[in-house]
Amino acid sequence: MLTSPEPKGLVPFTAESLELIENHVAKKCNEEHEEDDLKPSPYLEAGKQLPFNYGSLPQGMVSEPLEDMDPYYYVKRNTFMVLNRNRVIFRFNAVSIFCTLSPFSSLRRAAIKILVNPVFRLLILISVLTDSFLMSMSNPPDWILVVQNTLLGIYTFEILVKVIARGVWAGSFSFLGDLWNWLDFSVTLFELMTRLSPLNFLLMLKTIRTLRILKIIPLNQGLLSIVATLTQCLKKLFGAIVLTLFFLTVFSLFGMGLFMGNLKHKCLRWPQENENETLYNRTGSQYYTPERANFYYLEGERYALLCSNRTDAGQCPEGYVCVKEGTNPDNGFTSFDNFGWAFLALFRLMTQDYPELLYHQILYASGKIYMIFFVVISFWLAFYMASLFLGILAMTYEMEKQRISQKPRDMELKFQRTMKDHEEGNEATEMKTTEIEMKKRTPTSVNTTLDILEETTLRPEEEPETSKKKCPVYWLKFAKTCFIWDCSPCWIKLSQFADRIITHPFADLFLVICVILNICFLALKHFPMSEEIMSLLRIGNLVFIGIYTIEMILKIIALHPYGYFQVTWNIFDSIIVFFGLTEILLAGIEGITDFILFPLIFIKLGKYGPPFENLVRILGNTLMALKDLVLLLFLFVYFSAVFGMKLFGQSYQECVCHIDEDCQLPRWHMSDFFHAYMIVFRILCGEWIETLWDCMMVAGQSLCVPFYMMVILAGNFLIFYLFVALVSSFSSYNATRQEVNTEAKNFQLAMDRIKKGINCVLLKILCTKRTVPTEVKGQICDTSVKKNISGHTLSEVSDTQTFLRYKEKSSDTEKTPVTESESQSLIASPSASETVPIASGESDIENLDNKETRSKSENGDSKEKMKQSSSSECSTVDIVISEEEEIVYEHEKPKLHKNGYERKSSSAQVSRESRNGNIWKNMRKTCCKIVENNWFKCFIGIVTLLSTGALALEDIYIDQRKTVKILLEYADMIFAYIFILEMLLKWVAYGFKAYFSNGCYKLDFMVIIVFCLTLIGKTREDLNPLTSIKFLRALRVLSQFERMKVVLIALKKTTLPTLSVFLICLMTWLLFSIMGVHLFAGKFYECIDPTSGERFSVFEVMNKSQCENLIFNESLPWENAKLNFDNVGNGFLSLFQVATFNGWLSIMNSAIDSVDVNMQPNYEQNLYMYIYFIIFVIFGLFLPLSMLIGVIVSNFNNQKIKQGGSNIFITVKQKKQYRALKKLLYEDPQRPAPHPKNKFQGFIFDLVTHRVFNVIVIVLICFQATTIMIENDEQSPQMTTVLNWMDSIFVTLYTLECILKLTAFHCHYFTNVWNVHDFMVVIFSITGLLLPMTIGQYFVPTSLVQLILLSRVIHILRPGKGPKVFHDLMLPLMLSLPALLNISLLIFLVMFIYAIFGMYNFAYVKKEAGINDVSNFETFGSSMLCLFQVTIFSGWDGMLNAIFSSQWSDCDPDKINPGTQVRGDCGSPSVGILYFVSYILVSWLIIVNMYIVLIMEFLSIPFKKKNRSLSEDDFKKFFQVWNRFDPDRTQYIDSSKLSDFAAALDPPLFMAKPNKGQLVAMDLPMAAGDRIHCLDILLAFTKRVMGKDERVEKILSEIESGFILANPFKITYEPITTTLKRKQEAVSATIIQRAYKSYRLRQTDKNTPDIPIIDDDRDDPTSKGVHSDKIEQKTSIQTQI
Repeated sequence: MLTSPEPKGLVPFTAESLELIENHVAKKCNEEHEEDDLKPSPYLEAGKQLPFNYGSLPQGMVSEPLEDMDPYYYVKRNTFMVLNRNRVIFRFNAVSIFCTLSPFSSLRRAAIKILVNPVFRLLILISVLTDSFLMSMSNPPDWILVVQNTLLGIYTFEILVKVIARGVWAGSFSFLGDLWNWLDFSVTLFELMTRLSPLNFLLMLKTIRTLRILKIIPLNQGLLSIVATLTQCLKKLFGAIVLTLFFLTVFSLFGMGLFMGNLKHKCLRWPQENENETLYNRTGSQYYTPERANFYYLEGERYALLCSNRTDAGQCPEGYVCVKEGTNPDNGFTSFDNFGWAFLALFRLMTQDYPELLYHQILYASGKIYMIFFVVISFWLAFYMASLFLGILAMTYEMEKQRISQKPRDMELKFQRTMKDHEEGNEATEMKTTEIEMKKRTPTSVNTTLDILEETTLRPEEEPETSKKKCPVYWLKFAKTCFIWDCSPCWIKLSQFADRIITHPFADLFLVICVILNICFLALKHFPMSEEIMSLLRIGNLVFIGIYTIEMILKIIALHPYGYFQVTWNIFDSIIVFFGLTEILLAGIEGITDFILFPLIFIKLGKYGPPFENLVRILGNTLMALKDLVLLLFLFVYFSAVFGMKLFGQSYQECVCHIDEDCQLPRWHMSDFFHAYMIVFRILCGEWIETLWDCMMVAGQSLCVPFYMMVILAGNFLIFYLFVALVSSFSSYNATRQEVNTEAKNFQLAMDRIKKGINCVLLKILCTKRTVPTEVKGQICDTSVKKNISGHTLSEVSDTQTFLRYKEKSSDTEKTPVTESESQSLIASPSASETVPIASGESDIENLDNKETRSKSENGDSKEKMKQSSSSECSTVDIVISEEEEIVYEHEKPKLHKNGYERKSSSAQVSRESRNGNIWKNMRKTCCKIVENNWFKCFIGIVTLLSTGALALEDIYIDQRKTVKILLEYADMIFAYIFILEMLLKWVAYGFKAYFSNGCYKLDFMVIIVFCLTLIGKTREDLNPLTSIKFLRALRVLSQFERMKVVLIALKKTTLPTLSVFLICLMTWLLFSIMGVHLFAGKFYECIDPTSGERFSVFEVMNKSQCENLIFNESLPWENAKLNFDNVGNGFLSLFQVATFNGWLSIMNSAIDSVDVNMQPNYEQNLYMYIYFIIFVIFGLFLPLSMLIGVIVSNFNNQKIKQGGSNIFITVKQKKQYRALKKLLYEDPQRPAPHPKNKFQGFIFDLVTHRVFNVIVIVLICFQATTIMIENDEQSPQMTTVLNWMDSIFVTLYTLECILKLTAFHCHYFTNVWNVHDFMVVIFSITGLLLPMTIGQYFVPTSLVQLILLSRVIHILRPGKGPKVFHDLMLPLMLSLPALLNISLLIFLVMFIYAIFGMYNFAYVKKEAGINDVSNFETFGSSMLCLFQVTIFSGWDGMLNAIFSSQWSDCDPDKINPGTQVRGDCGSPSVGILYFVSYILVSWLIIVNMYIVLIMEFLSIPFKKKNRSLSEDDFKKFFQVWNRFDPDRTQYIDSSKLSDFAAALDPPLFMAKPNKGQLVAMDLPMAAGDRIHCLDILLAFTKRVMGKDERVEKILSEIESGFILANPFKITYEPITTTLKRKQEAVSATIIQRAYKSYRLRQTDKNTPDIPIIDDDRDDPTSKGVHSDKIEQKTSIQTQI
């Protein structure tokens, strides 16, 4: 518990104060006991302002030493404090230790006054900012050296002042006690060395100077606080970091074993018969390196084609063979040849940077089967590790937010207590001073004083708004006199008239229409654009600006200028008008239109949408609270850019020829600040590997790798923390509770009036067509209401009050009196409506546990069960329809009879109708039993899977497999007939209305339609395109499997409420797209050289006309980029690629090279267009993404609360499995094997179960992994032999371990899964060693034994054996596996459907860009591989680029494809865009929910651990142990046995010895004879495990009642005491006995001289001492109790 600041007067620090401190130091050195209960006060930390409840600061105490108000520092740290005029606390050490002057030294006092002066701090800050700006200059001017020397002098002076004021080393507040001073001193020292010594040539010494930028952090208290918070967060991330390194290491070792040396396999030209050259080295030799011309290269590729001898890998063309030669791809930086490169490759896969290139390289060189390796890597590293880090950050942020939100409440209570003490003490003067101080302070300054937000930049959910500063009286009088126009009566009438206009609802509706039309006009701009459209847009712009101007004028007239500018939205409107008029007057200024006017117009539209205003308010409040974190992120990016420029800038200029043949700097380099800044920005966006390759080529690995790792890790840490903070803030968004402004209310009112008017007109039109009398009309309406009610399911007619209101609205003369109870019985009856058979968990998830009721059949002689809300039983369907008809007929009968509608029928007709009705009912009952039969459902499910799986066989080779094609055609017909038959059975069983009111059955009906259309399409060639919709057949899987239905329903509940937020994000993208069109429309065209494919330089071709005049370029005179901003649609697609960071570099390259319309692009002509994309990534991607995910999280939590805290993505059965899994993971389910009776076996048992033995095994596993790390592809044969012998040794040791455990455990050995795994490892390892001796070395991989042995590394994750932190971090993944499995099934179904669609549409697309021999849509496997890449947002831009080939110049529409009748290799751009964009959005939505499930599970782990539950097994074990201690079944045990009993229990009730103190503290009731009852012990132990809350109290009451029921003959007793009272009595008796003995001793001493002394012992100092000692002893004993 933190000590509270006690308000007391400020006491000057004097010599007496120093003497007291020195005496305390001496006393502390002699005594071992210290004041451990003291804690530092959070309100009196150094750097914070002194709270105002300490009173005002006298002028004489400013910058003077004062006694430290915090007892912690004053007593334990021996400090004094100094306050400057801003009340900021500075703390100094008072006791001299090393080179520290006395606090009363004039020199030190002067240094302290300089140090605490705000002007001095401001001077240092300005110096650092100036120095940081000068360091960003790549070519500084000559005078900069003078400025740098001046700044260096200021820094040196600052260090001297700090050394004198604080001392060199005198404690935590001395100069060297602050790490920031160490950094400052080091940087200054190195800078002096570079200036004054000949070491100026050292690059590293110059680079260290850039660390000066970080000095901004200690100069800002907010930055310092957020750094401290992030440091604490890093400590909590330590376990996750270690676990990540562990997995990276393990997967790197597996990658080495699988792919070592494979990336060197290339296609080498094989000499023909007429050539003299021979290749003697087909397997590869390290001494033979063929020329570049001998390798095979694909067109446009830089590196040779990789290959393998496997059939599913890359194959060499004719005339080439696959050999192992040359270097690895990507300049040798991509490989698995040693542990370092393998680790880098796995880290690259974890960060998902350019993974598609590595996929293709491995699949070409090893085979497609190894795609499984990358799928596991993507899930385990990219998904799980990211979720792990986000979960820990979210948990840390929530804990920090709770801690900060608690501080203001504590401070308020302490302030109230302080004020009360002041009132009671009658300290009028001090109270007056405090009141004056409070009046001077605004609420904002109070919050700043309390430092709620500034400490860690975390803001509570609700924050007081910043109060407006009062305007001076004379300004207020002037404003009211000049800007409130109410003098003239005519003007007042005009003002009232204008007010009626602007406050009318249709005025706001008109303005909304105008804003929407204005945005549409802005979006109409495109290239090329005709003169008519340009003229229309200009006129429209003038009209809209005029409307906005008129609106502003009317509002000014109505509200007066004074009231108009009091509203924020009116200020926005006035700014729009101002810039709009400025644009008209200054038509040549495009920047105003693009970057100022467009956003304001979109914001004006947001005024009429409450979600926009609320989200912007949340965003603004969050960013204000996180301003220090944002500033720290910007500071880190700036520092990284400057550091990289200083470190690598010279290397890029000197070694540029290593990365470019023409020795030209690439687009991404670090020679100047802006390019270095862009590289850092690109790294933080997730793309770093390509620039790292260039950096290693020019500067080496030793410098580039640490720099990149620093930027990646630290930068992503800051971004993740900011992202978590934003998501946490937006998760509080509630769409149902929103503040609506006046304009939005008027707009809604206008829309309601329009809807009401339309309904009224439609009602009149419908009524005029009827000629029915009014009375009959009422009857018909009443009947229709009943029919509508009877035509709905129970869930749709569950509102009884609505039904009653319908009845009340019917005519008074004809309505049937129905009471509320009758209506309720009607609605609750199973026969009141037609119901749809719904599978468990489909749509009635919340009502799955309803009890079954019974309903009578029509004849009254049979009863059948049914559920109240679910209607999946056969009896439901059979009885519902007949009884409903009777009920409806009974209600309609009196009306029909009165109006003459009742018909008479003969008795023969009645009997015939009843007989026919019974036949029809029996038929429906039979059909219902069939469709509800579990075997029938299983059969339909199997047929559904077969019909879906058959789609995967229809690839491009189907025409070559005639038999398979014929079988598939017959199978399609059989599947169609089966599904049609099922549909007919359900029609008969349920009826049309019930069938088509169920969403799943609608889906089944649609699939049947698809079957029929595909069968029709096969009969005629002109209808052949109908077969392309066969992929929709897979949708039937959704209606057959409950797990997918649950996930789909959950996604619907979490996603649909976010539509308004998604619309806001879409409008943001529309804004950026419009801005992009106005900036880049028509500027991406370029003149291409057809021979080389490169762009002509601007010196050869300047514009479009010169390009068209080129004779040899007539076919392609002027070519546009495939991704451009020529219209809003293309702009959306370009921004979508930028948002996914796929293909965004080519878009940005085109933008920065753009010059003007019809002008040839020039290299980096418009370099600062990078800013447009930076702004989009921040405001168009990062913030909207945080907003959208935050709202999804909010909906997820709401739905989870509605379901009682259970996971919404699992079924009812899985919930039971989830509870069992949770119990399995929280507790060790493995029962220990019994100890053998044989001594030798017992010795072996003790040996293998000892903890040291487990440690030895773990060390052995790590040592075996280390042997794999030292392996590399080019190692010597001797090293290979040594490693093989070491593998044999490890196999021997593992075999010995297995034998020892088998000897100790016998058959119990195989009851443990881990032992079974170890046994299999031993068997396979021995087999791997013996196989090369039998079948040869060639057929067995050399790394087989190593990989088998390496699999034992998972023992480190074993609960109870490995580190506990690993088990805690793996626990959320294990608990969320059921939900993740369900979501993964849905993802697989989506991938399957899109894969089939891709096979039908893109199978014959020309192989270029992202479509090649590995990634294509020719087969189902290749299509799934492509979609896997798209799922992780990698490589889809290349596939889309290949599909864009739809012109004669890019593809051949008449190309003959062998083996099929399909011609051409062109793609369809529109279909491709829709295909990839829709799949990315759907998959992103599903994956986001996967992240949410895992992160929320991680956040709930601490709560679950804190509130652990007990199972029935725990209680059974309790009573089993109890029977051993109470064999006579008395239900009592002696209190002396309680400690042994608690130690004998199993976890979690187990209490290890010594436990007597804990048992006494439980305060258990005790009966006569010091006996304790069984129930009291059970309840106390249960409360100890589960905690204390209402839920636990309920559980305890249930346990007590259950115990009493189970033990009806419980012996009644009356407790006479408790364990705590008995202990207190014992201690009290001991104290009394000791006091009495002491008393008797004193009496004996007094009576020894036989001199009577009366009452002298009362004044004896010795007796006083003894008495005080006894009191202290008694106090200590009571404290221990």
